[in-house]
Amino acid sequence: MKDADIVIGKDILELLSSAMYVDPLTIYREYVQNAADALCDASAQGLPPDPTAPQVRIVIDQGTRTIKIRDTGTGVPARAFASRMTAIGASPKRGTDARGFRGVGRLAGLGYCRELIFRSRTARTEPAMEIRWDCTKLKAALRSADYTGGLARLVTDIVAFDEIRELPGQPDRFFEVEMVGIVRHRNDSLLDEAAVSEYLSQVAPIPFSSDFSFGRTIDDFLDRHTAPGNVEIRVNDGDPLVRPHRNTFEADDGTPDAFTDVECIVIPGTDGGTAAVGWLLHHGYRGAIPNRALVKGLRFRTGNIQVGGHGIAEDLFPEPRFNSWTVGEMHVTDRRILPNGRRDHYEESVHLGNLMNHLTPIGRDIAKRCRGSSVRRKWLREFELHETVAREKLDILAQGTLGDTARKAMVSEVDRAIAPMAKIAAMDDLAPEARTTLKPKVRELQEELDRVAARKPAESPLARLPAEKRRMYEHLFELVYECSTNRVAAKALIDRILLKVL
Repeated sequence: MKDADIVIGKDILELLSSAMYVDPLTIYREYVQNAADALCDASAQGLPPDPTAPQVRIVIDQGTRTIKIRDTGTGVPARAFASRMTAIGASPKRGTDARGFRGVGRLAGLGYCRELIFRSRTARTEPAMEIRWDCTKLKAALRSADYTGGLARLVTDIVAFDEIRELPGQPDRFFEVEMVGIVRHRNDSLLDEAAVSEYLSQVAPIPFSSDFSFGRTIDDFLDRHTAPGNVEIRVNDGDPLVRPHRNTFEADDGTPDAFTDVECIVIPGTDGGTAAVGWLLHHGYRGAIPNRALVKGLRFRTGNIQVGGHGIAEDLFPEPRFNSWTVGEMHVTDRRILPNGRRDHYEESVHLGNLMNHLTPIGRDIAKRCRGSSVRRKWLREFELHETVAREKLDILAQGTLGDTARKAMVSEVDRAIAPMAKIAAMDDLAPEARTTLKPKVRELQEELDRVAARKPAESPLARLPAEKRRMYEHLFELVYECSTNRVAAKALIDRILLKVL
């Protein structure tokens, strides 16, 4: 067989563009990933950053339905621009530390706009080069049964090059992607500035917020093992994007929770090296982290770009639901563990298997924390239930309207309610602050019970009544409490009767 006998049809271009990226927002990840690589190259070459422009600038124009993504990295030399921009699956990055290496990511926008434009230059003294992909013409050719040209012919038919001598307003060196005529897709998220910012805050290589107390600890740890390579990203000239992690969050049940400490992790590789490094943020484990917090799940990153979503690690947990209780990240450092083509998971390999095997005990530990937290919350609920019962009955005893037999019976009931409270307050598995809070409550209730139980009949508000009348009212009030389903309401009613009687 000769090379000329091998035919690569036009449909491969559809598979490598729109069919590769199910979620439209992933095109931002692809272009930001390429921008981050270009910025790293510029830094490695000692090229000074442009102080007048953000490292990555994204402009979303809903009126014209246009998106521009520009970086101030190395740019693409004019002599190599045409060949590099039309090469498909021939990236020179494979085998390097670059984030993208398959040579198809820049095609991500083909399925979502009418025209895809790339521009670049490496210095102000050089002309800017431009290539335009006619996506409308591309889709027509892909749908046509009469179009018989192969991949090379199709690219030639839909691509146009130009050299631009004057390009005011652009940095000295840059690379820019422009998508013109964004196709409306689903909820039009590609043009939703808030949705784009929210997405990039989770997947892009950007820093933690200065308000996040554990950010410095995590950064210092990662810097010792890998080079995260954070970049500055601005959307529509807003403030630089930051990661969504904050000190506090609202649990799924609406109660406030907070991160208490960070656990740093190093996973060994198969040959004694390092497979991945990561961190976990521990908290109250009161339930699943809500989606709105943007931090749920044990997530994975390669080159500081998120791979997959928040559910990628569910299989590591004894129960998948406990992944949603988790907040953490694993930064894969072993270059043999590769993201798959869609970057929604990793390619199967013995090295990936080693990583997952080492993470399984961590999943079990988190599950243990989750279950332990559930048990402790159950104990606290039981404590509160017994406390409510004890306080209600103590209030009735303090009212002094029960007969001697009923009063002694109720003292015993309060004593039985306090006993399990004391047992719960003494449990070692409770957090120290919980024990510190619960024990004084038990002591307070016991002291109140002792005071009420020691009261003499003469201290009853009914003591001034004749004996026969007093016994009648005591019997009546005992019946009210016995027949009432709401002791608080019954006590309030009796208090009003006492005001009338006495």
